[in-house]
Amino acid sequence: MTDVVQTHNPTAETTRPTPPAARAAVRRPEVGEKLRGHDKVSRIPIKIIPTEVAPKKPDWIRVKLSSSAEVERIKSTLRRNNLYTVCEEAACPNLPECFGDGTATFMIMGDICTRRCPFCDVAHGRPRPLDTDEPRHTAETISDMGLKYAVITSVDRDDLVDGGAGHFAEVIERTRALSPNCLIEILVPDFRGRMQIALDTLVETAPDVFNHNIETVPRLYKAFRPGSDYQHSLDLLKQYKARRPDLPTKCGFMVGLGETEEEVYALLDDLKAHDVDLVTIGQYLAPSKSHAPVDRFVHPDEFDRYMAYGKKLGFFNVWAGPMVRSSYFADRQYYGEPCPRPIRGKNPVSEADMKAGALVSKQTAC
Repeated sequence: MTDVVQTHNPTAETTRPTPPAARAAVRRPEVGEKLRGHDKVSRIPIKIIPTEVAPKKPDWIRVKLSSSAEVERIKSTLRRNNLYTVCEEAACPNLPECFGDGTATFMIMGDICTRRCPFCDVAHGRPRPLDTDEPRHTAETISDMGLKYAVITSVDRDDLVDGGAGHFAEVIERTRALSPNCLIEILVPDFRGRMQIALDTLVETAPDVFNHNIETVPRLYKAFRPGSDYQHSLDLLKQYKARRPDLPTKCGFMVGLGETEEEVYALLDDLKAHDVDLVTIGQYLAPSKSHAPVDRFVHPDEFDRYMAYGKKLGFFNVWAGPMVRSSYFADRQYYGEPCPRPIRGKNPVSEADMKAGALVSKQTAC
């Protein structure tokens, strides 16, 4: 047995290529069958080595507790209308706070994704056909909740000719019909191989904010975004902005996967060069021990440097912090409010301690 230290190069230290024979032996799922954890990531190009001992979270990784009654009310409303939220399906740590505040990010086109990203807790598999009632149910729920700002996202649907753009458009149309004063932000997949038909559809039936997450720096794409392409995501954002310059574009990504600080600055440069207006940067937290491991917990001071750099570049608003997520208080960011500050404990770990490796974890491998 030997020790493998998790470093800032996860593709070298915490992952390894999956043998072709092992990939071929994996059974193809039935339509509607959900694959999670090891079953989900077993066939990605660079295999994830399961984490044996999860690293201890620092004091600034804290979830705000909210009314359980309000959380249950929102969940009951969603189940009654056969709807999903990314808050639940992706195991978002902010769910109690957002649900307790009466907000949710709706996830359309089912709860099964055609991609296998190892950082994400949404199930992989062969999705069921689109629910033709879903746009109406989504619009009715938004109206019933009295929302003034709604975020609509989806799983990847590589099985659809338009990637699901038409379904997004129908949700937008029906929501506007029932809630004309509600602003709509859509957080879309990359529509890889279907970009032009998707752009045509969503330019004609447009949201108020067009959001697409780039997730991580280009060096880590093969390990953490199999099936996606960094430049393609940048092009999607820029082409939408070129066709609808009146609408803000938005992009989010995670840190703590193994990127360097210099790579984050370069990513921000790329987003600015591709005409993005709003940016979110948050700490990656592994949904389970079978997902990609956390390389490090990023200190709040580093997030502050990213916000300062983004302000210097001229973004309309940059939110960066440990608990920031793409749709976290999206309305507040849209209106230009500053990013909420992380909760600090009585004895916060210094950034110097972080750099000295105080939170670097070890795992045992054969």
